[in-house]
Amino acid sequence: MSKSSKKVSTASKTTPLSTEAKAATWNPHQYQKDSVRWLLTHAAAGLFADPGTGKTSITLAALSVLKKESMLGKVLIIAPLRVCYMVWPNEIEKWSQFNDLRWTILHGKNKDKNLKLDADIYLINPDGLPWLMADARFKGVKFSRLVVDESSYFKHANTRRFKLLKPALDKMRSRWILTGSPAPNGYLDLFGQIFIMDLGASLGRYITHYKNAFFYPSGSGGYTWLLQPDADKKIQEKIKPYIKRLDGDDLLELPEIVNNIIRIDLPPHARAIYDEMEIQMLTELSDGEIVTAKSAAAASLKCRQIANGGLYRGGQDSALTDDEEFSNIHYEKTLAVQEIINELQGQPVMVSYEFNHDLSRLREKLGKGVPYIGGGVTPKRSSELATEWNAGKLPQLLVHPQAVAHGLNLQSGPGNRIIFHSLIWNWEYYYQLIKRLQRQGSKHKRIFVDHIIANNTIDEPMYAVLMRKGKTEKGFLSALKEYAETKFRSAK
Repeated sequence: MSKSSKKVSTASKTTPLSTEAKAATWNPHQYQKDSVRWLLTHAAAGLFADPGTGKTSITLAALSVLKKESMLGKVLIIAPLRVCYMVWPNEIEKWSQFNDLRWTILHGKNKDKNLKLDADIYLINPDGLPWLMADARFKGVKFSRLVVDESSYFKHANTRRFKLLKPALDKMRSRWILTGSPAPNGYLDLFGQIFIMDLGASLGRYITHYKNAFFYPSGSGGYTWLLQPDADKKIQEKIKPYIKRLDGDDLLELPEIVNNIIRIDLPPHARAIYDEMEIQMLTELSDGEIVTAKSAAAASLKCRQIANGGLYRGGQDSALTDDEEFSNIHYEKTLAVQEIINELQGQPVMVSYEFNHDLSRLREKLGKGVPYIGGGVTPKRSSELATEWNAGKLPQLLVHPQAVAHGLNLQSGPGNRIIFHSLIWNWEYYYQLIKRLQRQGSKHKRIFVDHIIANNTIDEPMYAVLMRKGKTEKGFLSALKEYAETKFRSAK
């Protein structure tokens, strides 16, 4: 380890680039220099930076300047777990200018010990806040600065993590939030993030006041809040003094995204199951088990599963659980993935799946040994797979969008193709997954994104929403309604 680099954690599960021979010189772009100065002159700041623009190195540069001026104090960085292990430590160790920053990770069996270490930076994931805020741990360290990386994790002000953090905010000399997707589901998502930064100075101190000032209730029971006329512009104007936007399309030379559609037809037996679920929200599997959908949202989720090729039996719909109680209904999408891979003749391919039964069918056809990054895969293993992918050693890599949306750089290798075996309506995860390949440093002129769509299914409105960047659930449900009305007219 270099003399200047100080990893004070004994609990890190990664192996940072920490030898002096590997430490490189950070040569920032002009926009990065400007961003460092901007952070240093704003105690309350939001860096809304597209993936690849270097928000981590920008922030570390600002923290390093503060340390050199003896103004840093102790910094709490809240970030997703994979980002804690795989991004911040590696960036600190990668660039020689940041090697003076001492860091530790507050996670795992040694977190109490690590909290007592004399570090500059303490990394913790949002789920670690209940531990940190208990038994006077937070007060004992006397953190003076806060950085919330991927601040969209705090978009809801009614969550436990937000409520735990809120009383501690005014103890910080500076509060910086970092994100590439500040409002993935609409402007309501901004309140919690902006409050962390400015303590309510721009959007108010309470979510109810924010809603009443800029939105109006709609829908059954008034539970849906829609923007008032021109409210988006008013919100933007209020937060503008606190926000610096880094648009990758303007600042970087990035590969072009080429979207492709590969269509498949559901086999007759799968079509019958799908149509019954879509129309009646009830279907009977071949073995007689009944699967019910109690609402349109639940029905749409089950329709997505059937379009992909499977259906959970026990009501488990998350791709990140170990529930294996599902029925395979068809393999059409899986076979389409196989055909694309065969046509590419060895070119590395990344395949995105959503549900665990999707992963099961893919590994059944492509090989049980095909690696994947998703539920149950540790940050260390994810980092190893990312390294192998970038080295061109993996012909196929299966990924769940939520698992790789943050913290992985996958642009350095020979692979430039993503196949969406399973479409998702979450714009943030969809966008962030593509940005794992479309980043600065890619050697490719184009990134090809294949979307496998089952004809006359929910896949069609989902794809339409993604292509027009319909980032809100309302946009998805509106597209679903249009799709249903079109089918109804065709049937007549």
